[in-house]
Amino acid sequence: MITWRRGEVTAIRRAWRGAVEVTVAVPEPEPARVLRAIAYPHLTGTPEVGDAVLLNTTAQDMGLGTGGYALVVALPERLPADPPPGPGHVVKARYTPMQAVVLGVDEQDSPHHATLSAADSLDGMPVVIADLHSALPAICAGIRAARPDARVVYVMTDGGTLPLWFSMTVDTLRTHGWLAASITVGQALGGDLEAVTLHTGLLAARHVEHADVAIVAQGPGNLGTGTRWGFSGVAAGEAINTVATLGGRPVASLRISDADGRERHRGVSHHSLTAYGRVALAAADVIVPALPEPLATRVAADIAPLHARHRIHTEPTEGLDEALRTSPARLSTMGRPLEADHAYFLAAAAAGRWAATNLPTQPT
Repeated sequence: MITWRRGEVTAIRRAWRGAVEVTVAVPEPEPARVLRAIAYPHLTGTPEVGDAVLLNTTAQDMGLGTGGYALVVALPERLPADPPPGPGHVVKARYTPMQAVVLGVDEQDSPHHATLSAADSLDGMPVVIADLHSALPAICAGIRAARPDARVVYVMTDGGTLPLWFSMTVDTLRTHGWLAASITVGQALGGDLEAVTLHTGLLAARHVEHADVAIVAQGPGNLGTGTRWGFSGVAAGEAINTVATLGGRPVASLRISDADGRERHRGVSHHSLTAYGRVALAAADVIVPALPEPLATRVAADIAPLHARHRIHTEPTEGLDEALRTSPARLSTMGRPLEADHAYFLAAAAAGRWAATNLPTQPT
């Protein structure tokens, strides 16, 4: 289940919030290899050139895409100091060798516990929901096209990466002020705030971070099996139910493509149709960008079953290209940039702009 290797750090490649990318020489088994690896200093300590490292190389050996790094498990000859005593009793990545204790925004030791004990509503706050992490910067671009002053909070679910630190996108968006904060929920960790459930994560976005708009999506590295139900992003449908239960306004971002080589993802991806058409039991605002033919006709046919449950809105696309090109974070989905999968990013930006255009009249 895990391929273990020992190696030595030979170079520090780059670093971003919560993560360090290193080069590691692995002498055994022959032939010797040089690997790219990711370390999370909050978990392992900060690697330095010359450090011996223990690696998990399973994903890289399998040739995986987003997760195709070796992962630093430990610096066995230079362990980090014990964490300082302090509040926090929420355990994430539970019962794995890397389980970590964090301060949950919703737990009794949190300074926000009283706020979240009383909170029960999102006050009509729009929440944009997407099934892929790659939609995040495009949604932000759409929001900023309508309301550059909107306070946007990202709530990351645990369907992809568990450490939010893996995402250079989130670091870039935070650095440039496109995101005000991030919240990690479920088993995910590493956000500005930690929450036990999506429910308390969204309530914290509204009542602790004072978000005008929230975005819910899994982290990088989603899991798919080529089946209707075996995809981690199906949880987008459950997110719609959660937002509606809490009195928010769920806004569904469609996964649209005319560039994906897999027929099941052309037009509207079958994952969007399953999440929004089968899993979501509450009504959402489903945003469809104005598209050229023949894609527009195909998308209209694909979403026809969604009309029975959801509110379908067509969003003009004027100005969205310009907004997308201002993104400080790289736009890429399944290795395809903006120019190669234009409809995908346009759909996400349209959802963001529609949400920002329909903020409650008295945002907090």
